[in-house]
Amino acid sequence: MRIERLASKPDRAGRYLVQFEGGQTMRLYRQTVEDFALCPGEELDEERMGQLREAAGQMSAKMRAVRIVTASSVTKDDLRQRLIQKGEAPRQAEEAVAWMAELSLVDDRQTARQIVDRCAARGYGLARAKQALYEKQVPKALWAEVLADYPDQSPAIEAFLAQRLGPDAGEKDRKRAVDALLRRGHSYGQIRQALEKIDLQGYPEGYDG
Repeated sequence: MRIERLASKPDRAGRYLVQFEGGQTMRLYRQTVEDFALCPGEELDEERMGQLREAAGQMSAKMRAVRIVTASSVTKDDLRQRLIQKGEAPRQAEEAVAWMAELSLVDDRQTARQIVDRCAARGYGLARAKQALYEKQVPKALWAEVLADYPDQSPAIEAFLAQRLGPDAGEKDRKRAVDALLRRGHSYGQIRQALEKIDLQGYPEGYDG
């Protein structure tokens, strides 16, 4: 298959448009263009085209992996799943994850610590931190290690209640505040202790935990 046109400038994603005879096109990163020494007028046989498609897929998965990791903290499993969801082939997604891990650009333990630190900084309870680890597909073998020193969130609970409730707060106000704290991952026991400590008498009906 003959190359009819090779763009002189990349698009916003950094890829060069390559147009083949018959109207078929490919968008390739500069490294792939250079590795295959592509130029207008060049003829590529079936085997060479297969190699080019394979290399293009590998580079696409790698570059997408870099963008994902740059945008957010991810584990290897999370990154692999995102790549596949974005359309990358499973094998090439796996290769991209391995490449990122080899370059120390994705590290499950480091990501797990970042997730836990972020949850603690936001005043979330232990249950919410565990949920975040689960959602990010952090291996359970790491959970005990990264959660071992999870800070006591009692001050955060008390501050939240003090902000939400005043001297005239009623039962519905308390219930809404407790519901919000439960969603943030705090336990009934912790919330009850905080309510007692700031001298808010009573406890919302239905919360006998």
